[in-house]
Amino acid sequence: MLGENHSLMNEFPEFKNLIEELAGSNAAFASEMKEYNALDKKIRVLELNDSPINDDAMRQLKHDRAVMKDALHLQLVQSSK
Repeated sequence: MLGENHSLMNEFPEFKNLIEELAGSNAAFASEMKEYNALDKKIRVLELNDSPINDDAMRQLKHDRAVMKDALHLQLVQSSK
């Protein structure tokens, strides 16, 4: 779906409290989350503006977002143990 919000809170609602905790106490996590959310917003804006970039560039942005999301999810899982 175009323009869908993939923020960490939307993607992992079960980790809402942990996301908030890590964002406030772990500078590296907070920085990575900020970068991830900025990339997600950039993708949403492009999608809502009929993707004014070529398909390969959009695929790369979405790939980068997925890689970042996987890394953040791994940190969440490891921190929840």
